[in-house]
Amino acid sequence: MPNALKTLATMLSLTLGLTLVLLPAAPARADTHGADSGGDRFIAGGTVSVGEPVKGDLFVTGGSIDVEATVGGDVVLAGGRARLSGDIGQTVYATGGQLTLAGKLGRNLRAAGGRIELAPTSEVEGNVTAAGGQVLLRGRIGGHVKVGGGKVLIDGPIGGDVMVGAGELELGPNARIAGKLRWRGSDQFRQDPQAEVLGGIERLELPTPSRAADETPTESSETPAATVRAGAGWFWTAGLLLLAVLLRAALPRFFGGASERLRERPALGLLAGFVLLVATPVAALVLLFTLIGAPVALLLVAVYLALLPVGYASAGIALGHWVLARWRPAAGRGTQALAVALAMLLVSLAGRMPYLGGWIAFIALLMGLGALSLQVLRQRSDAAAR
Repeated sequence: MPNALKTLATMLSLTLGLTLVLLPAAPARADTHGADSGGDRFIAGGTVSVGEPVKGDLFVTGGSIDVEATVGGDVVLAGGRARLSGDIGQTVYATGGQLTLAGKLGRNLRAAGGRIELAPTSEVEGNVTAAGGQVLLRGRIGGHVKVGGGKVLIDGPIGGDVMVGAGELELGPNARIAGKLRWRGSDQFRQDPQAEVLGGIERLELPTPSRAADETPTESSETPAATVRAGAGWFWTAGLLLLAVLLRAALPRFFGGASERLRERPALGLLAGFVLLVATPVAALVLLFTLIGAPVALLLVAVYLALLPVGYASAGIALGHWVLARWRPAAGRGTQALAVALAMLLVSLAGRMPYLGGWIAFIALLMGLGALSLQVLRQRSDAAAR
């Protein structure tokens, strides 16, 4: 029970602090807004530098992020380029274009991005879970490792087992894996003669079709469950395409504005989506403890569940608007609807990719929810100014 209360308190603190970030605040720099709450620190801006120690958790988003100070708790980070050189007491949750960890980490690393690097000076006491175009593990890792990426380099000591799914895997001369290495990918595997894998190396086969075209069908070659899952997946994709087109047609000004807000401040949109995703269930849980608030909590949960597919569809709408804004700004309604449908299809298919698909879908959901949040805040601000 104490752990559950601590989790609830942390989520409530997150909700309060990030809400303060989204509201006008005294900027720490010209392009940075920040707030403190109960030892936790919340920062958002174009260029963010954290040089003072943080006793609790650190929540930060920005185009360029440098965390040089020590952080006693967790770090939740979203940005274009981020470097963490200070020591982190707990776990790092990060997403972005480029992430570099150069300090010590007391627990785990959970990261997704274009390029993820653990510098030779880095130390992770716990486990590492990462997905990215390039994943470079040069530091010391005390626990297990699960990695998916286009190119994966392991060139440091790892205390546990390693599971890799990659197009290219390389073990450098400093690789010392105490456990077993399991990997799935192409034949591009290189191991330096000095690299050591004490638990052995196991190559996992890539998924293959249930049967070749010239084979005689058998009862076990294609299961009904697999067929149902595939059909449900395409049905869900078709529903998202239709939802995105209908939303854009029914509320063109609102979703046009939401897409513009997201293009202007993508990092803040990602953070706002995270706030909405986390804060709503917490608010419903708090309301359930009050007699009067229980019906409101049930209504809030229903609205929340309905909002999730709308948020995901909003990501496709924003992508379609971005494409038209760059290549055909004066497009007609038919072209706009086609662009939104194709963009939604692209987002849905990307979400099915092996290894990275789950992260892509999650980030798309956050961006879509963030676009909705920013647009609602803008409309409220404009209404108040009248």
